[in-house]
Amino acid sequence: MLRLMLLRHAKSDWNDEGVHDHDRSLNSSGWKAAARVGAHIHQHKLHPKLILCSTALRTRQTLMEIMPYLRCDTRIQLLRDLYNSSDADYIDTIRAFGGGYDTALVIGHNTAIQDTALELTGKGNPEYMQQMQSKFPTSALAMIDFEEHRWSEIERRKGRIVSFFQPRHLQAVSGS
Repeated sequence: MLRLMLLRHAKSDWNDEGVHDHDRSLNSSGWKAAARVGAHIHQHKLHPKLILCSTALRTRQTLMEIMPYLRCDTRIQLLRDLYNSSDADYIDTIRAFGGGYDTALVIGHNTAIQDTALELTGKGNPEYMQQMQSKFPTSALAMIDFEEHRWSEIERRKGRIVSFFQPRHLQAVSGS
């Protein structure tokens, strides 16, 4: 069985309009939300063995806030291809880089994160699917399980959504 976690980066700072989008950093609430995601991952023992992260500054900063909560050996791969990509690109990247890891976390951008979650999910809690379809906010985390044993074998609509945590849920879980 494979587990895929899809995380949209935390909230970014839009105060400096002159900053190139790739170089946009997190704002203060984004830093806090990213740490809550890390605490949530640790609290629920969701430790990924592989992290695929966009090279954009805000995704790397989100990863930086999660890293102290990881309690296992984790391979981290920064990929420019996850910036300004489509769901098809994300799925191809997961298939290509998943290797022998059973749990992978992708930290990326909308709309690709949302579209990837919806494209891969075919069963599971219908409320989670409806929530993801409605909105995939910053710092939202979707978990999708697959019966397959290799990432190269995952197919569209074959995944089962097992959870979808939005920032307001993460606040309630962590108590902050």
